[in-house]
Order: sequence, then C-alpha cells, then structure tokens
Amino acid sequence: MSDRLQNAAPEGEFFETDRFAGLSVLLGVVAFVALALCGAGAAIDPTQFSFSWLFAFGFFFTLCAGCFFWTIVHYATDADWTVVVRRQLENIAVLVAVLAIFFIPILLLRHHLYEWMNVAPGKEATLDSKRAYLNLNFFILRAAFFLGFFIIASQLLRRFSVRQDKDGNPQFTIRLRKVAFASLPLFALCLTFGAFDWLMSLNYRWFSTMFGVYIFAGAAGSSMALLVLVITALQRAGYLKNVVTREHYHIMGKWMFAFCVFWAYIGFGQYMLIWYANMPEETQYYLTRNTESWWSLSMLLVIGRFFGPFAILLLQSIKKHPRQLCYVAAWILLMQMLDIYLVVLPALHGTGVHVSLWDFAALIAIGATLAFAYLRIVGKTSLFPVRDPRLVESLKLVN
Repeated sequence: MSDRLQNAAPEGEFFETDRFAGLSVLLGVVAFVALALCGAGAAIDPTQFSFSWLFAFGFFFTLCAGCFFWTIVHYATDADWTVVVRRQLENIAVLVAVLAIFFIPILLLRHHLYEWMNVAPGKEATLDSKRAYLNLNFFILRAAFFLGFFIIASQLLRRFSVRQDKDGNPQFTIRLRKVAFASLPLFALCLTFGAFDWLMSLNYRWFSTMFGVYIFAGAAGSSMALLVLVITALQRAGYLKNVVTREHYHIMGKWMFAFCVFWAYIGFGQYMLIWYANMPEETQYYLTRNTESWWSLSMLLVIGRFFGPFAILLLQSIKKHPRQLCYVAAWILLMQMLDIYLVVLPALHGTGVHVSLWDFAALIAIGATLAFAYLRIVGKTSLFPVRDPRLVESLKLVN
C-alpha cells in the first residue's frame, strides 16, 4: 500500500491563500456591509426580513447538508471516484458551523415567521392536537440537536481525513467509515425534521410526509452542482490539473442528472397524491403557489429544474466538458434558490410575488460570509486527501 501511495503525488497540492488575499478581503467587506444592511432590515421591516433571511438560510443550508451527504456516502460505499474531490465536500460541509450562528436571527424573529408560536393554547383545535411537537422549547431543542449533529459529524470527518494525510494510517479510514455509517440515519432524521420545523411549519395547517425527501432531493442535486463549480474554479486557478479529469466530471454530471430526475419524481409524487386526495388542509399549499404571479415562477421551476437539465444532461459530451457542465451546474443552483424561495415566501405573500431588497441582502450576507470562511479553510490542508488508500484508483478512474 505504501508503494501505491508513494506514486500518487504524496506531497499533495495546497491552495495559496496569500495569492487570493484580495478576494478574501473583498468578500469580508461585502459580508460586513451586507450583514449591517440586514441588521437595518430587521429593525425596519422585521416581518419581510425574517422570511428573506429564512429563505437565504434554507438555500445555503441545503448546499452544505448536501455536501455532507456526499461525504458520508463516499465512506459508506467505499467509493473511489470521489477521493480526489472529497476534500472540497468536507470543506463545504463544515461551513454548517457558520450557518448555526446564522440560525440565531431565525430564533429571534420566530414570532414573525411561525404563526403557531403566536396562537395561545385552546384557541385552535388543529394546532392543539400538534402542541406536543409544535412548542417553543421542543423546537429550540430539536434545532440544537440537528445543527449540533451536522457540526460534530462534519468536523470529525474532516479531522480524521486531514490526519490521514500525515501518515496514511488505514485506521483513519475505518474510523471514517464508522462515523459515516452512524451519520446516515441521523442525517435522514435531522434533514427531514429540520425541513418540517423550519420550512413546513410556516403553515402549521399543512403537512406532507414527503416534504423531507423533497428537500433532500434538491439538496443532493444542487450540492453536486456546487462541487462542479468549485472544482472548476480551482482548476482555472491552476490547481488539481492532473488530479481531477474529465472522467470525474462525467460522474459528477451523471449524479446531477440522477437527482434532477429524482427531484422531479418526488415533487410530482407529492403533488399528484395531494391533488388526487383533494383535502383542503393539503391542497392549500399548492393553491397558493399555482395562482396569481406565483404560478409563473412555479412553471419556471418545473421546466428549469427538470425538463431543461434533463434534456441537456442526457448528452455525454456535456457531462465530459467542464465548461459546458458548469453552465448547467450554475443553472441548477439558481433553480434550487428558486425552489427554496417558492417554499418560504408564499407563506408571507400569498396574493402574489413581492420581491424585496432584503431577499438579496440576506443572500449576499450569508453567501459572502460562507465564501470568506471557505477561503480561510481551503488553504489549511491539501486540496485532495493525499494518503487515502484509494487515491490511485481515483486518479486512474475510467468509467
């Protein structure tokens, strides 16, 4: 094993943080200004801002959670193709710790977001039947557990992976697999009930047992799209040139295609079952989003998130061409943003689309902060796990 690893660029490849110091400073300044603007938004229009902030939080949380998912799947399945790109999945997944801080405004503005927190016990029978679950103390406890799990598990995975870079000890691979196997059911639990708590409970009268899977489908597909963009950006900066090949892009494109189909399957399944049952407490969710100006955005989502990428990603030439695949990946990220927007904002503006300055301010504030944190993290370790036992297989990948 040592001979194999010795042949696979043992010194690794490191991101030159000083080279991108200007970009880091720019992101820091943008984040500071945007966060200050968000503070003003919370004081000027707390209701609109609270929904805008939740929209931005939900979008970036799905990206980080999706990268965490791909990391644990890598270890659980003992995949080899992901080895050379796994470190960037780890780097993005640990950004959940930053998002945990950004969850605080959601707690502070909770009364503007969640109507069920403002209804006194005994006022509504429907809500009273759900009080055992929908109560503030349990809500906060669950949020702490969900975010705590993502933070601890992502940090453990990255820490063991980085420590293996030093000596190639295969015991770290065994530990990583144990963490991954334990994390799989907890990931499903935390993402599903996090979606229930933070997004679905915006309308406590509506429910769907498929909602968590729907959010997962979007998270997995969009995080793979984000990985394509990050890897391509690093290659254009001069890194990973002889490490990530068109074969790796081909597989990433396949996964983008797979979850494009899976997202549509779950979305249609949820819609069809609710339409067929025609129960008022279930149909209200789609009635709002299929009327007024929301209908146009809903149609754009259906076409742009499924039909367009589906037709394009059928072509092998697109999946093997990094530049062209990046266009599709960027579009999928935009559609994921629209998807979360359609989940959150109609709960506030049920009569039609109302784009607000705070929507953009929240996106920029959280996005710039995460990008700044990523640049601080990425230079601390090799850009790929240099002592991973399956590195050679990943470098020589043919599919």
